[in-house]
Amino acid sequence: MHIMQRKPKFLYRFLTRWVVCSLGLWIAAAVLSSISYGGSFGVIVIAGLVLAIINTIIKPLLVFLSLPALLLTLGLFMIVINGVTVYIASRLYTALHVTNFWAAIFAGIVIGLVNYLVTAILEDVKRT
Repeated sequence: MHIMQRKPKFLYRFLTRWVVCSLGLWIAAAVLSSISYGGSFGVIVIAGLVLAIINTIIKPLLVFLSLPALLLTLGLFMIVINGVTVYIASRLYTALHVTNFWAAIFAGIVIGLVNYLVTAILEDVKRT
């Protein structure tokens, strides 16, 4: 029965991550001129899915491999890791166009802020 309880929780967390990634990409594209998606809502949704999959599978490996840098920078290297994931997503899904790595880093910052805000709101709702 424990396995049955884990599956919906994982699915809920993945769907939340997907929505947060899509929302963050949409906001980043609105704020940064170096990120474009052709104005299509479908492109943002699919790019958010690609980014959510990358964050689920590849990001933990990147974090593990960069532990020394994370420790030396007191966690600030996560900004670079977030930028790398956005850059990878833009290379895998070419409808999302990120002009350069710096744009991907800024998009990673925006997505990180959106993730923080959504997580804070969801935890506040969960407490009440």
